Amino acid sequence: MEAVNAEIITIGDEILYGQIVDTNSAWMGTELTKVGIRVKQITSISDSALAITTALDDARKRADVILITGGLGPTKDDLTKNVLTAYFRTELQLDQQSLDDVTAIFSRRSIAVSELNRQQAFLPAACTPVRNVLGTAPGMWFEEDGKIFVSMPGVPFEMQRMMTDTVLPKLKVYFKTPEIIHKVVQTIAIPESTLAERLEAWEVSLPPHIKLAYLPHLNGVRLRLTGQGTDANILNEELEQQVTALVKLIPDNIFAFGEIKLEEAIGLLLKEKQLTIATAESCTGGLLAHKFTSVPGSSAYFTGSVVAYHNDVKVQELHVKPETLQLHGAVSEETVKQMAENVRLKFKTDIGVATSGIAGPDGGTPEKPVGTIWIAYADKDKTIARLLNYNKNRLLNIEYTALAVLNLIRQSLAPTVEE
Repeated sequence: MEAVNAEIITIGDEILYGQIVDTNSAWMGTELTKVGIRVKQITSISDSALAITTALDDARKRADVILITGGLGPTKDDLTKNVLTAYFRTELQLDQQSLDDVTAIFSRRSIAVSELNRQQAFLPAACTPVRNVLGTAPGMWFEEDGKIFVSMPGVPFEMQRMMTDTVLPKLKVYFKTPEIIHKVVQTIAIPESTLAERLEAWEVSLPPHIKLAYLPHLNGVRLRLTGQGTDANILNEELEQQVTALVKLIPDNIFAFGEIKLEEAIGLLLKEKQLTIATAESCTGGLLAHKFTSVPGSSAYFTGSVVAYHNDVKVQELHVKPETLQLHGAVSEETVKQMAENVRLKFKTDIGVATSGIAGPDGGTPEKPVGTIWIAYADKDKTIARLLNYNKNRLLNIEYTALAVLNLIRQSLAPTVEE
């Protein structure tokens, strides 16, 4: 079965100026993949007839499906409909369904339909109208030389509804697309190059219809297995078998399956074990607490936090011994252990974690340069401390430290993750 390729064209000077972020393309790419259509290119262009025409000419050379968003409003700078009318050598005509939809929207608002809005119901005669039940600008579906062109509004919720209700189902039927299934494995604490070496033999043995992608990010590396075939059940079974083989190769570096953040995975682990946790933070300044509380339902396991940035707070609120600070300093194994142990006692939780370090860009010494950070984990049975050595980028040091603590929790509670 031949692959079906798509190109997305976003129209609008506001995108090129950076005044708005193009979230439409990311959403469309995700949804197109689900129906077996691969996005080969995304193009952003200005509000000009020449730019639109040129983009269409170029796109049809390399794509089977050309999806266009933007430029369908009622004002003079919205050129897309008129350009498409000329491009497909047709003329505008009134579409009664579109007029009824526009009239209904304004009727609900007790507003009379203006002439500008009425003009939005005039569509190219060569197109199949695509209903817009949430806005006043209908979409347009064109077919020419085996290519599909679909124009939709740039308003995200309007475009998404049109894609979901009409465009995606029609594309799947038109092209009889293959099944495409993704399996995502989240890894941590292993560099991409090391990961690639560890997985080389397994990756080489993958069947031709299953591909592996390495997607590095701050948390680690997302491994995405993508399978393509005609039978979803068989394909899903094949992918599960490959994931099982993968897990055996790197069991200690997998923290989750699917599109899930590390803090979400840790939250699920704490819930599963019915454990509570509190944080004592110096160099991370509350970022750990933020990561925990950004997850819905985190009140089931996260109790509270002390941001002990100044040494006085470490002593008064976390009962770090003054002599510990005098002998070893705030950035030390001894201090961070006491912070983790005492925040656990303070909040009466099962687990306490702590951070203390020199985030930078200054404040370092020859003995403790910028990027020197201690983290700790404490429960009723043990206390674990680790020394981290990062760079001079303050924000990255803070982020990496928070992630290292989350990983320390994971390793302390579940050294090997099983699917």
